[in-house]
Amino acid sequence: MTPDFSVQQSLGASEELYSLATKLYPIGRSLTGNGVRETFKILRQLLPELVTYEVPSGTTAFDWEVPDEWNIVSAQIVGPDNQVIVDYANHNLHVVGYSMPIDTEMNLEELQQHLHSLPDQPDAIPYVTSYYKRTWGFCLPHNVRKTLVAGTYQVRIVADLRPGSLTYGELVLPGETADEILVSTYVCHPSMANNEISGPVVATFLARWIRHLPRRNTYRFIFVPETIGALVYLSRNLEHLQQHTKAGFVVTCCGAPGQFSFMPSRTGTTYADRLATTVLSCHEPNFKTYSFLQRGSDERQYCAPLVNLPVVSVMRSKYHEYPEYHTSLDNLSFITPQALHRTLEVYSELVLAAEFNCTPIATVYGEPQLSRYGLYPTTGGQVDQAEIAMTLDLLALADGAHDLLNISRITGHSVTTLRSRVELLASKNLISILQPQL
Repeated sequence: MTPDFSVQQSLGASEELYSLATKLYPIGRSLTGNGVRETFKILRQLLPELVTYEVPSGTTAFDWEVPDEWNIVSAQIVGPDNQVIVDYANHNLHVVGYSMPIDTEMNLEELQQHLHSLPDQPDAIPYVTSYYKRTWGFCLPHNVRKTLVAGTYQVRIVADLRPGSLTYGELVLPGETADEILVSTYVCHPSMANNEISGPVVATFLARWIRHLPRRNTYRFIFVPETIGALVYLSRNLEHLQQHTKAGFVVTCCGAPGQFSFMPSRTGTTYADRLATTVLSCHEPNFKTYSFLQRGSDERQYCAPLVNLPVVSVMRSKYHEYPEYHTSLDNLSFITPQALHRTLEVYSELVLAAEFNCTPIATVYGEPQLSRYGLYPTTGGQVDQAEIAMTLDLLALADGAHDLLNISRITGHSVTTLRSRVELLASKNLISILQPQL
C-alpha cells in the first residue's frame, strides 16, 4: 500500500540544509586526511549509523593505488618587503592539493613556475591538485599575482605527506527486498559550495528521510573521495553491486539556483535513466540533458564497461558548465537554501518513483462503469473531468505492458499521483498490481 506520510514535512527545512553546508564549507578536505575524518564526524551527528572505513595507502583498486595521506598545517608566501602575499589560513584553495612540504627562499622567476591563477577570472582563486605526482604550488587571484615584484620570496608549506589511509563512509538502509538503489557523493573537495559541499548535504538529508520511509528497496549511501574512492569501493563490492543495484545516482552540484541537469548512464537505457527522466519531466520539465560524452564525475567509474552499473546523475548547475566551477567563487553565497531544498525534493520524488512504481493490469473487460464503484457521479452538474480523465487513462493503459513510469510519461501525471489512483482502483478490484521486474 502507499505509505501514509508527507514528503514536504519530512525532508527538513531549507535552513537546516544550508546550516550543514556552512559547517562543512571551511574544512580543508582532500582525497585523504583529517579533513575528511572531521567531515564524517559532522555527518554522523545527523546519520549515527554511518560507518567509516580506512583503506591503507598502497592498496590497489583495479588499475589504481591509494595514495599517501596528506595533511596540511599551514602555508605562506612572504614577499621581499615581508608582506604576506598568500596565506592558507585565509582560504584552503591557496595551496595546490597534495603539495609537498617546503621551506625555502627563491626569486620571483622561480616562484612563478609554482603559481596558478586565472587571467579570465582575475579575482578568483583556482582549485588545483596534484594527487599522483609529487610537486608543490600556490593558487592566488590573478590580480594579486600581477602585483608581485622582483626580489626574494620566502615560501613555506607545513604539510605531512606519507603512508596513511583513505577514508570513506557507507550507510545501508535495508528494505523489504534485496533490490538496491545506490546513492554516491563526495567528501574530498575543499571549500567549494556547489562542487562539493552540496552533494553530501543533500545525500545526508535524503538518507535521514528514507530512514523513516516504509520501503520496498534497500538504499546504499556511500560518501567517497572522487574517482579513487569510488574505485576502492567498487573493487571491494563489485560483485554485490552488480547483482543487486537496480538504479544509482551520483549526487553532485545540488546547491546553485541554476537549471536542473541530467547526466545519463553510458547506455542511456537503464532503469535509473527511466526514473530520472520521468521524474524530471514531471517536476522540472525544463531540465537539460547532457551527453554521456560530457561526463566528468563518478559516472565514469560506475558506468565503465566492465563495471556497468545503472548509474545517472541529477544536478543543478552541472560541473564544468558554470564560471564559478573549481574556483573560490563557488562559495556559500553561490548556493542557496532554496536550491538545496528543491534538489532534495526532486531526489525524494526519485525515491518515491522507485518505491511506487508498479505495473497495473486491468481485471474488467471493456471500460468499467465507474459510477458503480463510486468513481463517477450519477447525477449531472460539476464533474472533475481531469480526475475522471486520469482514471480512464490509467485503466486504458493497464495492459500489463506499461508500468507507472511509462504511464507518467504518457499522461504527465506524477508517479506518486498515479500510485494513489492505482491503489484506489485495486481496492475496487478493477485492476491488479504487478511489482516491476527490475
